[in-house]
Amino acid sequence: MDDKIFYTTVFISLLIAVIIIFFVVSIILYHRRYIQLQRERIVAEITILENERKRIAADLHDSMGPLLSTIKLNINSIQVHDEHDKMVIARSGTYIDEVIRGLRQISHNLLPATLERKGLTDAIHEFIRQVSAKAQLDIRFHTSGQISIPAEKEIHLFRIIQEITHNTLKHAKATQLQIVLSRENGFFLVLVKEDGIGFDVRKVKAESTGLGMKSLAIRTDILHGHLSIESAPGQGTNYFIKIPAG
Repeated sequence: MDDKIFYTTVFISLLIAVIIIFFVVSIILYHRRYIQLQRERIVAEITILENERKRIAADLHDSMGPLLSTIKLNINSIQVHDEHDKMVIARSGTYIDEVIRGLRQISHNLLPATLERKGLTDAIHEFIRQVSAKAQLDIRFHTSGQISIPAEKEIHLFRIIQEITHNTLKHAKATQLQIVLSRENGFFLVLVKEDGIGFDVRKVKAESTGLGMKSLAIRTDILHGHLSIESAPGQGTNYFIKIPAG
């Protein structure tokens, strides 16, 4: 009788253990599947966003720019004798020029033409020139090794460098920013160092509600890469991105 009770107890205990393990494994698998679905959704959203940026940039460049130039030519062709009317026409032409410049800048921000025409390194150089012209930040860019990056990866690397630079300008109070792009042992490596005020990485990741940090992580994940951020209050910040070259 005692043996029967013992074996029954063991059986029930094992059954309970199996049920608990089953539920734990199910929860883990569900969580992994949820994360995977979230990643796929975010990747799809970023892909759609980049495609929309490309389309809008092309529309602004190919349609609105020529249209405004034609309007300006038509306005300038109007023959008037009144000095006030001449001044109005001249001012209108100036306004149209400002709108055209604004559209070009918007188009460039949406998708730098240099990135498509000449590739990542030239696009980064151009981006740095534009930032340096407006901000008190000494930016240095270096490349090492054979840098030939597939177009589908270039846009994400460019956005990562763009986001880090904007974060540095907005939050870091840095005076120097160094960007190094290299290729070693089948990987593209990006190192960005700045001498700003630094921050507690864990705290910022835990408390961040903006898209800055998340964007860096998501784009690196899309590239099947690894992102490492090293920082501490008063010690500046180092960003390191490693992605497969293939």
